[in-house]
Amino acid sequence: MIGNKYLQGLFQYPDEDTSLNQLLERLNAKDKKFIESLYTPLNLDICSQEEIRYLTLVAALVDYYLQIYGFEVPNWLRDEKLSFNKPYYYSKRISDFEKFKLQYTNPAPLKARNVYFDLEGIKRV
Repeated sequence: MIGNKYLQGLFQYPDEDTSLNQLLERLNAKDKKFIESLYTPLNLDICSQEEIRYLTLVAALVDYYLQIYGFEVPNWLRDEKLSFNKPYYYSKRISDFEKFKLQYTNPAPLKARNVYFDLEGIKRV
C-alpha cells in the first residue's frame, strides 16, 4: 500500500501511460494539495514490488519537477529503494543510439534512479 491517496490513485489507473500523464499534469499545474501531500513520508517497506517499480518512475519525475520549481525535495523520494539496478527506458521503441543519448542528456534526478525518459515526451504544453 503506497500510503499517499494521490499516488495510490495514480498507481491504480489501468494504463501506466495515462497515470504518468496525469502525474505530469498535476506537477505542471503545481497542484498545491498534491505537492503538499508529497511531504508526508511514505513507508516503502510496506509497498509491493510493483508499487516500488511505479514509485521509482514517479520519484524520478517528481524530484525533477520539484527541482525545476525550486521546491525542497522530500527525503523519501531519494530513498535507495527507488532506483533500478539496470537502466529502465520508459520509451518502448528506442534504438541503442537513443538509449545511449538519453543516458547522457537526462538530468540527475532521472539518472540517479537509472530511469530514462525522452524529455520532449514529458514536456507539458
